[in-house]
Amino acid sequence: MNENEDIKSMFTRFTNIINALQALDKVYSNSEMVRKILTCLPRAWMPKVTVIEEAKDLNTLPLEDLLGSLMTHELSMLKKDDDEEKEKMKKKVVALKSFTIEESEDDNDEELALITRKFKRFLASKKKFGGKPIKKNHEKRETSKHEEIICFESNKPGNYKSDCPRLKKKEHLKKTKAMLATWDDSDESSSDEESHKKVA
Repeated sequence: MNENEDIKSMFTRFTNIINALQALDKVYSNSEMVRKILTCLPRAWMPKVTVIEEAKDLNTLPLEDLLGSLMTHELSMLKKDDDEEKEKMKKKVVALKSFTIEESEDDNDEELALITRKFKRFLASKKKFGGKPIKKNHEKRETSKHEEIICFESNKPGNYKSDCPRLKKKEHLKKTKAMLATWDDSDESSSDEESHKKVA
C-alpha cells in the first residue's frame, strides 16, 4: 500500500495483480490473499491488523469481509482526523493589533468624574442594605423619602425598626423581666435549701 493511498485504490491494484497472475496460471487461495493484504498495510494500520488476526480465523475469513472491515476503519480514522483539525481551528486565537491614543487632560477628567459618579451610586446602594448613611447634595429628596416612611410600632414618620424608641423600651422591659424571673427562681431555690437544712 502506497503512502496516502486509500483502501479502495489499494484493493483495486491488488485485484489487478491477482487477475494478471491468474492469467499466467498462478492461483492464490482466499487465506493467502487475506494474509498478503494484511502484511502490505502500513505501520499506522498495525493495531487494526492485530485485532483482525486475534479476533477472526484468517483461513475462513472472506476477502470481502476483510475489505469492508478495513474501509470502515479508514472512515473512522478520517473522521477522527477531521475532528482534530476542527479542534485545532477552534483553539487558534486571533490576535488584534493594539494601538494607543494620546488622551487629553479633558478626557481624563471626564473619566474621573464618571468613576466618582459610579462610586457614589455604589455607596448609595450600600446604604439601602444597611450600610452607613452617606450625605449627598440632594438632601431635600432624601428627607422627603425619609418622611414618607412610617414606623409600624409608633406610627411616626421617619422611624426605622432599628431606631424606634418604643421597640427599644419593650426589649429593655423583656430583658429586665427575664432577669427578675431568674433572680426569683434562685431566691426560691435558696430558701428551699435553707428550710431543708433547718429540718435536718
